[in-house]
Amino acid sequence: MKAVFLDRDGVINRYPGDTKYVKSWEEFHLLPHVKSSLKRLNEDGVRIFIISNQAGVAKGVYSRQALDEITANMLKKLNPAHIEGVYYCTHRNEDNCSCRKPKTGLIESAIRQLKKQGLTINRNRSFFVGDTLRDIQTGKKAGLKTILVFSGKEKPSGRDNWDILADFFARDLSQATDIILKK
Repeated sequence: MKAVFLDRDGVINRYPGDTKYVKSWEEFHLLPHVKSSLKRLNEDGVRIFIISNQAGVAKGVYSRQALDEITANMLKKLNPAHIEGVYYCTHRNEDNCSCRKPKTGLIESAIRQLKKQGLTINRNRSFFVGDTLRDIQTGKKAGLKTILVFSGKEKPSGRDNWDILADFFARDLSQATDIILKK
C-alpha cells in the first residue's frame, strides 16, 4: 500500500515564518489546491498522514487545546478528503524525544496504526512531502521517497547551502501530487 506523509505548516497551510507558530484557527490559512490534491491522492488509494513538529505547545506559546481546535477545523475544511491520521510532536528539541523530526517516531506510529488494521505500507512506494530539510531527513531516515516543496520555508535559491537533497522538488502540494501519482 502506498502512503504519503505530509508536513503541515508550509505544505497544507501557509508557513508562519521562522520561529513563528500558527497559534489559533484564525492564523491557519489553507494553501491553494491542497484540498483537490488530497482528493486526488485519496482517489488513487493513497493513505494520507500529517506529521508535524508543534513545539509551541511545550514552549507555552499555545495550548494543546488550541492545537486540537486547529486540527479539528483543518480536517473539516479538508473534507471530503480523508486524512488517515494526524501526528504531532509537541516537544522541544532539548526534550530529546523519539517523535520530533528528523527522528521517525511519528511515522512509525502511523505505520503501526495501519498494521493494527491489517494493512502494510510499502515504503519504497511511499513519500514524505515537506517544506524543510528536516522533513527530507525524516523521510529518508524512514526509507521513504522525499519531495521538497517550495510553498513554505525552503526556496530553490538556497540549494547551494543544503546538506541533503530531496528525491524530487515541487512548487507546491499540487505538483508533488503529480509526482506521487506518476511513480
